[in-house]
Amino acid sequence: MMLKKISCLFICFVFALSTHAQVRDKAILLKSWFEMTEKQHHVNFNYIEDEIAVFKIIPPKSNLSLKEKLNYISDKTKLEFKFVTKTYISVINNKKLDKPLCGYLIDSETKLPIDNANVKIIESPYTVITNEKGYFQLAQKSVNPIEFSHVNYEKRIINQQDIYKENCPTIELILLKNELEEVVADVYLTKGITKKNDGTFEIKPKKFGLLPGLTEPDVLETLKQIPGVSSTEQTISNLNVRGGTHDQNLILWNGVRLYQTGHFFGLISALNPNLAHTIKVSKNGSSPFYGESVSSVVDISSHAADIEKNTASIGVNMINADVYAKFKTSKTSNLEIAAGRSYTDLIDSPTYKSYYNRIFQNTIITDASNNQSSNYSNKENFYFYDLTGQFHKKIGTKNDLYIDAISISNLLDLTQSKTENNVFSSKYSCLEQQTLGGNLLLISQWNSKNKIEIGGYASFYKLTSENEAIESNQVFNQQNSVLDLGVRLRNSYKMNKKVKLDYGYQYNEIGVRNFDEVTTPTFSRNIKDILRNHALIGELEYISENNKIKTHLGFRGNYIEEFGKLLFEPRFQLSYSFNPIFQVEVLAEGKSQTTSQIIDLQRDFLGIEKRRWTLSNNDNIPIERNKQISIGFTFKKHNWLINLDNFYKSVTGITSMSQGFQNQLEFVKVDGDYTVYGSEILIQKQVKNFTTWLTYCLSENDYSFDRLAITNFDNNFEIKHNIGGALIYDFKNFKTALGAKWFTGKPTTNPASNTLYINPSGVQEIAYNSPNSSFLSDYFEVNLSGSYTFKLAEKTKLIFGFSIQNVLNTKNVVNQYYRINQTTNTIEKINTKSLERTPNAFVRFTF
Repeated sequence: MMLKKISCLFICFVFALSTHAQVRDKAILLKSWFEMTEKQHHVNFNYIEDEIAVFKIIPPKSNLSLKEKLNYISDKTKLEFKFVTKTYISVINNKKLDKPLCGYLIDSETKLPIDNANVKIIESPYTVITNEKGYFQLAQKSVNPIEFSHVNYEKRIINQQDIYKENCPTIELILLKNELEEVVADVYLTKGITKKNDGTFEIKPKKFGLLPGLTEPDVLETLKQIPGVSSTEQTISNLNVRGGTHDQNLILWNGVRLYQTGHFFGLISALNPNLAHTIKVSKNGSSPFYGESVSSVVDISSHAADIEKNTASIGVNMINADVYAKFKTSKTSNLEIAAGRSYTDLIDSPTYKSYYNRIFQNTIITDASNNQSSNYSNKENFYFYDLTGQFHKKIGTKNDLYIDAISISNLLDLTQSKTENNVFSSKYSCLEQQTLGGNLLLISQWNSKNKIEIGGYASFYKLTSENEAIESNQVFNQQNSVLDLGVRLRNSYKMNKKVKLDYGYQYNEIGVRNFDEVTTPTFSRNIKDILRNHALIGELEYISENNKIKTHLGFRGNYIEEFGKLLFEPRFQLSYSFNPIFQVEVLAEGKSQTTSQIIDLQRDFLGIEKRRWTLSNNDNIPIERNKQISIGFTFKKHNWLINLDNFYKSVTGITSMSQGFQNQLEFVKVDGDYTVYGSEILIQKQVKNFTTWLTYCLSENDYSFDRLAITNFDNNFEIKHNIGGALIYDFKNFKTALGAKWFTGKPTTNPASNTLYINPSGVQEIAYNSPNSSFLSDYFEVNLSGSYTFKLAEKTKLIFGFSIQNVLNTKNVVNQYYRINQTTNTIEKINTKSLERTPNAFVRFTF
């Protein structure tokens, strides 16, 4: 009995001590402690409430003297106490904190500012957003802690008294672990380009550094710097990724497929760099949610996760001017617009003249006739424009609605005149290239595990020309148009921290129309084809607990209604990190596409944009299909980055008409395939504010046409050796980049004889050697660019920049073909030369 009583007393004693400790250790408002102490010690405290509002303390022991208690409070809060009288105490803020709570959010690793982060006082509706410098300011003070959150960073909670300092403190946030592990290289070639461990490249123009020869972050020009991407004709409307043709690249803008990508018929990107937030580039192992491509994927998204603050910019260079604006239409919505237009129809700048000489050489514009005895003159009027708009609306806390629109146009008017036998005649020709697109997307985050995306899009492309021949009364009208409509459904289900499942459905209908009409002799054709495709998609993502293994396994099942054909497309990505220094990745894919570009005649569409879109007919224009596998290795240590990729790629179902032959195969219509394999390497070193890199690509690219006499020969777009290098300096407001590139000339076909021969039909022809048995001269070019930013105010900047393409004015031949001079009955060699030395300058005002 006694033992039970002792036990009960012991339990009560322990409980009492625990309760006493809990009461004593419980934090209370500093103001409340002042009020308690005033009653206990019969004193009065004089203080500014705003200066003590952030403090919450564990009270000192009650048996301490008043002086001991004040020393305790001073040690905890850094406040000072001054006895004005024996009973009147003044509370002094020794740090002179007479300004609002403020601070700067930065990335814990890169030390770069974090913009658009939420800064919220807990248990309060009061929230602010950090600006582009990561700065925030709170007008309200309380004892409640502050929560810092951002979609890409771990949340952090800090007591207000830890921020309430004389100078605005710097607060670091840690990048979310899955995002951090996803990056193989956070700087690839230059700032703003990162390489992910799924083999993709991510480009963020707003954080873009500088690349040689570029005044601004031109999306498609930037791609040409990545190993494995080239352009044998020096244009961004003819990008060759691992030996593929440009039409084999899938280029999306906010879900809208673009069938036109260039201004000035390929010399300038048609995509406004001010609008894009993120650009994702994949050379292999692309997600199964991407179809209609047997080469690369370029996915451009200007969708921001948050409702951003008002911003605007105005820029002008030596070709065009542009404006950009984003402004809030309400607390939950904003509108973003961007527009650009050339002034080439008003002013002939040195840049325009250089571009004009490059793109219009050996076309109807500069080569009206082979008859040199007549006096011809040309008067052209050329300009281009682009316009994009986006509306973003947050519906509640879980839904985002995006509405996007885009318009791109190139317009050329040409008047050709001649005087012959004292008779003056004039003819008019024109060429217009137009793109219109729209997208509607709803994203709903149902809960922490499920996110659904529902969208629909429309893309319209039209190429129109009218050619009045000056040598005759013939009028030739041509038109090529594409209408692409589709819907997309996607659901993401996060099973656990390791596994995520994405699945969905896509439907698209593509209609292509080709129209040709000639007046003399009278001829007309109007062909329209339509294909409808249904796709079921699934993708499984697995990330190991230690984050060393990350893999995606996906499939895409395409059903083409018109052919009753089911195509299965597997996709695979695997990356394994042995340690933070060394990583290996394996990528594989099988893809297909039913759209392609072909050339009927080299003089079509004034000889400028001679390619026309067409659809597969499952016969003489087959469905193109690819198989590709690659294995890559990445080493990074002490600011060194070494990346090596080895790849093998096979594409079947190509047609000779899509390959741009200008030899004995120009008018031959056969189907075949090509196989390309090779290696790509990047060696990069960062030293403080300097970045230097060297790239090299080795590839072997061969055709196989079973129905030709010579079945195997080099691909038209083969570049066996391709080397590039640059030195970039980026410090504060000044950036400069110097770079060079060299590659071996592409294959060409020379005549077997300098004289013409007469074929069995009695027509004179050129006798050629074996297809692509010769090569053009090597290509070499040096480029330079630089920029400087003046900060006029907190949000106002004035940026000046310049670029020089082909600094050494190297005379590079990018294409070569032969033709018959009808006047002299001889063979002429026609060379297309690269861009000559081309200066450009720009100024941009942002506010």
